[in-house]
Amino acid sequence: MMKKFLLILTTAMAFNFLCLVGQASAAQYSPNFKGTEITEFVNIVGRNLKKTMIIDPNVRGKINVRSYDLLSEEQYYQFFLNVLEVYGYAAVAKDNNIIKIIRNKDAKTAAIPVIGSDSNILGDEMVTRVLEVKNVTVRELVPLLRQLSDQAGGGNVVNYDPANVIMLTGTASTVNRLVKIIERVDRAGDQDVEIIKLKYASAGEMVRIIEAMNKPSSGKSGKPSFLIPKIVADDRSNSVIVSGEVKARERVIRLVKRLDSELATSGNTYVHYLKYSKAEDLVKVLKGVSESIGSESKSTKSKSRSNTKRNVSIEAHESTNSLVITAQPDMLRSLKAVIRQLDKRRAQVLVEAIIVEVFESDGISLGVQWYNEAGGFTQFTNGAASISSIAAGAKAAEGEKGTTIIKENGDTVVNPATNGDYSVLASVLGNVSGMMFGIAKNDWGAIVQAVSSDTNSNILATPSILTLDNEEAYFIVGQEVPIITGSATGDNNSNPFQTVDRQEVGIKLRVTPQVNEGNAVQLVIEQEVSSVSGTTGVDISINKREIKTTVMADSGETIVLGGLIDEDVQESVQKVPILGDIPFIGHLFKSTSNSTRKRNLMVFLRATIVRDSGLMKEISESKYNYIRADQIRKHEEGLSLMSNENMPILPQWQDKLTLPPSFDDYQKKLEHNNIDLPKPPAATEGVATEDKH
Repeated sequence: MMKKFLLILTTAMAFNFLCLVGQASAAQYSPNFKGTEITEFVNIVGRNLKKTMIIDPNVRGKINVRSYDLLSEEQYYQFFLNVLEVYGYAAVAKDNNIIKIIRNKDAKTAAIPVIGSDSNILGDEMVTRVLEVKNVTVRELVPLLRQLSDQAGGGNVVNYDPANVIMLTGTASTVNRLVKIIERVDRAGDQDVEIIKLKYASAGEMVRIIEAMNKPSSGKSGKPSFLIPKIVADDRSNSVIVSGEVKARERVIRLVKRLDSELATSGNTYVHYLKYSKAEDLVKVLKGVSESIGSESKSTKSKSRSNTKRNVSIEAHESTNSLVITAQPDMLRSLKAVIRQLDKRRAQVLVEAIIVEVFESDGISLGVQWYNEAGGFTQFTNGAASISSIAAGAKAAEGEKGTTIIKENGDTVVNPATNGDYSVLASVLGNVSGMMFGIAKNDWGAIVQAVSSDTNSNILATPSILTLDNEEAYFIVGQEVPIITGSATGDNNSNPFQTVDRQEVGIKLRVTPQVNEGNAVQLVIEQEVSSVSGTTGVDISINKREIKTTVMADSGETIVLGGLIDEDVQESVQKVPILGDIPFIGHLFKSTSNSTRKRNLMVFLRATIVRDSGLMKEISESKYNYIRADQIRKHEEGLSLMSNENMPILPQWQDKLTLPPSFDDYQKKLEHNNIDLPKPPAATEGVATEDKH
């Protein structure tokens, strides 16, 4: 009996314990708060849920809320979150059973949980979710989502374009709603790709026709961008690739299949109007391509029964700059592809050069020469004139003495002295440069000659040449100098004549640019500076400096060519042995001449690639304004002997040239100013009769 009693007692106690546990797990709440401080409300909820609440100091205010239904623990927690959201606050749950109560607008930067697609968080708990978008652009989708999100509170929508993802922050219910919207929009923008293999038509021509049909006439399309199909031509496989919405793809595919039909005849004539290339230049290329394709096709079909002769005709029409091609469809398709690749706008290259040549020459001579009438003494050849030649000229200039005549009556008559010959002395002194000082005493004479020469020349040119890619440009500033190339006479040395050729002398620049990949420019340069130096015993002599080279430079960079050409230093000393070596006194018995000469040629080049009209306009305007500014400067300085009112000045830069007014405009202007036009004189009857006759 005792054992049975203990067993019954133990069973009853266990049953009561299980009932108490069930009642605790099924706890229910009936919240009722009126005029309660929100901090007190948070503390009560934390005590009921057995959670640690940390309240931000900015959380303050009173709440009024009541629930007439009994709430479970989960419903009670959601009720707590709803109340916080209504009053502008949010709860951020941590892993250690701690909940932080902060302002709603601060929750977006707090450490809120990041959830995925498998999360079961619902309600007003603050969460963050990163969603990948596959078929639409997040940049276009984000503005729509921001209108549906609570941007003023804790909600936030951010897009990351490189990965095409969207980051959503807010309550779990709001984030889940935005995710459903994104998924539906992403499915609506799903675009597939289809490849259509053409049999007869050209892929590039097919794409051009369809794009022309889809292009709006007003310049703006009313269709959304995802409803407009994308069409690309694959010339290698002669296929058309279509991407877009299902209905849009189906319309394009039906149109392509209808256009891809066989021609009525085996031949086809096609006229292509070129945009940039010359028709005459492309004819040679296309004929070579057609021959190559024809020979390849013939070798592959040599064993086929249907091997026919492939006649191709390619002609150029110069007036319209067009090509007329007659060929079979496959051959015509290949030639069209070649034309599209070649007929492109080529870039232009502006080559600006600065050519500088500096020539410097310095010389000095000093010498003393002695002379004696009875015999020679010292003379040197490095002077401008020798003392012997000057003495001979002076003696000739003295002339002859007068003669004495005795008459019969014994009178004596003396004739005056005759004037001497000054031509020899003038010729000798004409070759003297510098200062010459001479003394004569009895039969002795001495001449001291000193001369210093300094020659400087500076040639500067700044030519600019604009040319197409791979087109040679030539620039010259100078003159044509006649040069005798031969002479001949007739029979018996009669009717002599000479043949003359003209040679260009001046500054020449020949450039051929080639635009490479990127901004690099290869320049084939031929630069020449020439000038007439003087005459020789046969003809004239020409100084010539020339540079031929090939360089590579980036667009806008400056390169330098040339440098020091030559430098010559000479010293000539002529002296009397022994006497010329005596200190100080030795200068009376020697002649010294020193000379230096140096030539330097530098060429600076800068090549600029001009790919669009905007850069061309900027360069032209800069050059134009430079010339105009120089004219204005000269106009402000004025002329010393003339009025500067009529000095030419370019008008201001304009894109379009201003034409002079027409006769009608001029007549209206006169009528507006009440000025009568002069009337032509009346014709007489005789004139009228003569005209009729």
